[in-house]
Amino acid sequence: MAGNSSAIRVAVDQSSIDFQFARDVVEGLSRRSKSLPCRYLYDARGSELFERITSLPEYYPTRTEAEIFRHNAVQLTAPIAGGDFFVEFGSGSSIKTELLLAQLPADVTYMPIDVSQTALDEAVERLRMRFPGLKVTPLIADFSDVSEWPLVLGRRRPTLFFPGSTIGNLHPAEASALLSRWRAALPQGARLIIGVDLRKGLDRLLPAYNDAQGVTAAFNLNLLVRINRELHANFDLGRFAHEAIYDPRYGRIEMHLISKARQTVTVCGRSFDFNLGEGIHTENSYKYNISDFQELARLAGWKTLSVLKDGNDDFSVHELETFVAPGRDEPAFL
Repeated sequence: MAGNSSAIRVAVDQSSIDFQFARDVVEGLSRRSKSLPCRYLYDARGSELFERITSLPEYYPTRTEAEIFRHNAVQLTAPIAGGDFFVEFGSGSSIKTELLLAQLPADVTYMPIDVSQTALDEAVERLRMRFPGLKVTPLIADFSDVSEWPLVLGRRRPTLFFPGSTIGNLHPAEASALLSRWRAALPQGARLIIGVDLRKGLDRLLPAYNDAQGVTAAFNLNLLVRINRELHANFDLGRFAHEAIYDPRYGRIEMHLISKARQTVTVCGRSFDFNLGEGIHTENSYKYNISDFQELARLAGWKTLSVLKDGNDDFSVHELETFVAPGRDEPAFL
């Protein structure tokens, strides 16, 4: 079967994206504790730097998760039948996904969802060569947007794929809301394969976000480069430093950009003062105990089918399935 690369496009107004970026940056820098949404770390340069991070010796999540998939691909894909949808969120380059795609029936439809047209085009081109019979139906959208699902999926019970512990970038309440939103748009029996980073000792955790080569620091500082370029700001990168710490109260890694001097920065014509040592909180990465994540998923309408781990208990892959909780109805469109 010939590969299908016709992307389904969710209407996006480019000017509104620029305005949203400007509004979020000005709002975040105006707070008493300055912070910026982590999604803005991933412009083209940021995505390139993150790909480098995933291959660093200190950064265990990517290679550990890949090993879990490599050893369990047959088990994870066995329930997927011909004609089913295999849906990946935040697909990016889809490299790890190939471990599972290699086990799928020829007539399965793979639907990568990403906000980046470039990332989707590159993934489709590579997958067309790697799996010439695979039907690929890209969807240009944010992974939290379920508005197109009824039109695309119909009554099918898809398998959703959310690797990379991206769920850990969300506050647990936000993670629960996202899982609930997905659950509400799906019928009973749909599955979710999701990567979740586990709690562990700081000797293993902190170096993953403070690598010796400084790639993570460049990734974090690139956010200021982007703000300078797109919002006509004047951040001096030499006067800010990357910092990654673990906050045991919340069980999360926090990334910050720390001011190395008292200074004033202009963004979109607005001035923002920084004290020496003052930071901009740019990203969280929550770490879970397995039982805690299972409970979070259960409350969002998902039951656990299996949990797969590596030998060092660094990382986990959860196989979940939708269920109907007492008093809850199936989605109205089904």
